[in-house]
Amino acid sequence: MPIKFNRFSGILLAIAAVAGFQASASAQPSNRTLADRFEQAMFTSGRDFFQNRSFGRQFDWLLGTNGFPDNEINRDAKRTDDLYRTALEQQVSSDPVIRTRDLPNPYRTSVLESKKSSNPK
Repeated sequence: MPIKFNRFSGILLAIAAVAGFQASASAQPSNRTLADRFEQAMFTSGRDFFQNRSFGRQFDWLLGTNGFPDNEINRDAKRTDDLYRTALEQQVSSDPVIRTRDLPNPYRTSVLESKKSSNPK
């Protein structure tokens, strides 16, 4: 019995170490570019077109064993939209708002109200 417990505890310890390593690796700041982050957001759950045409993915499309592809596409689209909105908010909030005067508009009247006639007499 003690041998089985030692093997089982060793397996649990290995799983805990791997899980802890993954958690610490994900906590580090990423140095990826915004384009790389968009690429990852778009293809995290779903695959690209060519991978979606494989036999296994066609089987998933029918039965949804690993999740339906259309739901995966929806999750990826939501993740991409969230990233897009976050990127826009960061872009707008990084600088103070600059206000300038409007340039004078030379078009204060319409062509219809113009005094010059387009028909010469």
